[in-house]
Amino acid sequence: MKLRRIRLVPFARFMLRVILYQLRVYPFLSPVSARSLGPAATYSALNRVGFLRTDNVFLSAALKHPSTSFLLCNDLQPLLKKKASLAYLSYKDVESLIGDPYSKNEDELVAEFNSTTAIPQMIFLGLDERVKDALVYKDHYKGAPFFALDVTPKGSLKEAAEKLISTLESRGLSWAHGRAMDYPASEGTHSLSSYVSPASFHRQDRINKSNAYYPSSHIAAIYAEARQLLDWNARNPFCAQCGQPTLSTNAGFKRTCPPKDMARAAGAIGSTSAAQPDTSRPDCATRKGISNLSFPRTDPTVIMAVVSADNKKLLLGRQKRWPLYFYSTLAGFCEPAESVEEAVRREVWEEAGVLLGRVVVHSTQPWPYPANLMIGAIGQAIPEGEKIHLGHDAELDDAKWFDFDEIREALRVGTSGLYEDAGPEYKEGGLRLPPSTAIAHQLMAAVCGGFLGGEAKM
Repeated sequence: MKLRRIRLVPFARFMLRVILYQLRVYPFLSPVSARSLGPAATYSALNRVGFLRTDNVFLSAALKHPSTSFLLCNDLQPLLKKKASLAYLSYKDVESLIGDPYSKNEDELVAEFNSTTAIPQMIFLGLDERVKDALVYKDHYKGAPFFALDVTPKGSLKEAAEKLISTLESRGLSWAHGRAMDYPASEGTHSLSSYVSPASFHRQDRINKSNAYYPSSHIAAIYAEARQLLDWNARNPFCAQCGQPTLSTNAGFKRTCPPKDMARAAGAIGSTSAAQPDTSRPDCATRKGISNLSFPRTDPTVIMAVVSADNKKLLLGRQKRWPLYFYSTLAGFCEPAESVEEAVRREVWEEAGVLLGRVVVHSTQPWPYPANLMIGAIGQAIPEGEKIHLGHDAELDDAKWFDFDEIREALRVGTSGLYEDAGPEYKEGGLRLPPSTAIAHQLMAAVCGGFLGGEAKM
């Protein structure tokens, strides 16, 4: 039988080369270890105790406990003190708006659902187990509860929300602007009491002195959880299956489509008879079997530090709308049925034409705009695949290989937010990079700081 030569499309040839390359013996990265410290918004101090989210007795007790903190958001922007630090409130501060939405269990709330009755959107974020004199539940679950509360004026809650907002602003508090992830993370490490609003209780004496500090990573993680879940609830007021209003349940982590709506009994939607009002809603597939709930979405996104084959350079790219000299690591969304490693290789090839061999995951960072999980990876180009080609996907304006020394200097003097000024030592024309709150910064710092093995130089 005569063998025919198989012709492969370019991308198939690329993937075959990657597989063959990985069979080689080639120096690469050290395994993920304690040297991988991760980016700013990765580590939360809260135990989420997700199994207690359906326990209304626990939630009601947590709501009213003196150690409880409420993080308020107005149009998803958090409440600040001194225009820089997150401000937390007590139950007394917000009682007039929220009452006790956990006075009944979820079955009762679903049975009594009324689509015309506005309920303040709250999220139970978790317990800070390091706080003394905090909530104790069933002799086992101990900690200071944290809640997120949406105070955006709307619906029947508009007047009460506006009154609360006015009261808070009269105390000198304000709301963040722009992407507020930089606010909690820009403060570095602080005493927890510096994040409590002036009108609230102060818990500093109730915290172990050895654990009396919240690194910026914890503050950013708390806000990320709050924002992403408040945003998801606000975006999903209706059932994706039948289009009818849904009810937030599971302490803000799920939404359900109730079988009845008491608004029908009052004639707000319609009823068949005044004597026997029909409160039932049309059938919905989400009420059958186990698929009876809507869960928050999370969008996996890869972001990667691409290292040259000789482990001396880093590949960075820039978009046309960015300021001059501003570069960052490449990034893109994972596609369905695609592994993280495959997504990294595909995105780098599509955007820069560079072919990667092995890929390792370094760290992750929640990025709630609106629901991304940034999966930070480090990949290494194969020796014959380092040539940059921007013609596949016209997403980048430019891409370059930078020496590690240039990256190190930029990390020292040239980091800032996208449209903010660089540090005082920055000289015009030098490389500019994202701030330390971004996972891109952390990936570059890890590579240049010795993550790949050898002596750290930062």
